[in-house]
Amino acid sequence: MNMLLTVCCRGGSKGVKNKNIRNLAGKPLIAYTLETAKKWGKADTIICSTDSKAVADVAKEYGVEIPFMRPKSLATDTMGKIPVIRHALIESEKIYDTKFDIIVDLDVTNPIRTIEDLNNCLKIFQEKDIDFLLSAVKARKNPYMNMLEIKKDGLVTISKRLERPILRRQDAPKVYSANASIYFYRREFLLDEKSNWPLSSNRVIIYLMNEWSAVDIDTELDFRFIEFLIKDRLVSI
Repeated sequence: MNMLLTVCCRGGSKGVKNKNIRNLAGKPLIAYTLETAKKWGKADTIICSTDSKAVADVAKEYGVEIPFMRPKSLATDTMGKIPVIRHALIESEKIYDTKFDIIVDLDVTNPIRTIEDLNNCLKIFQEKDIDFLLSAVKARKNPYMNMLEIKKDGLVTISKRLERPILRRQDAPKVYSANASIYFYRREFLLDEKSNWPLSSNRVIIYLMNEWSAVDIDTELDFRFIEFLIKDRLVSI
């Protein structure tokens, strides 16, 4: 089975300016993901999808191909990621004249993942009859217990209400939070436009990662926190 690994990284960033190529503990943020992808060595083809020449230059420096530049229409603030990965798959199949059965996407904004994580995900994905696998962590907040919603009348209600009230955290249903790190897709599923919201499939599973991997760089504080973890060797990446 042929595998395509994508690293999708547009040039613009509102929360942290140029975060994807900003120096993080000695090298650009994107470099951590590119290096992990190459070190893993299981993907037949690794590409970076970007609309930015600066990002493309960094990717090439770390030995990852830029077979095409992403169209501006797929590089807006409002564009979801699935159409971007789908475009990368379609273009890559044309350019490399190859049908890719499995598509792996690694998110740049969370570099905390290991080769072992990727191996585990691949093993699960190959053994299970599923469309989509995503990494996740145990959620710190629980909609059955301590997450609230404000109703139209301004009053507050618990986000997910059961017939019996949940009084102890241990009694609440277990919930998980996607940690924006690792994604595996079947080709047929990704090419179907219904996959724009992949959790609509009933053939989805999660790969549970350590809680400390739940870092997604959206703010300056996030960036500085991950830099602290790396510099103090509190995480392995």
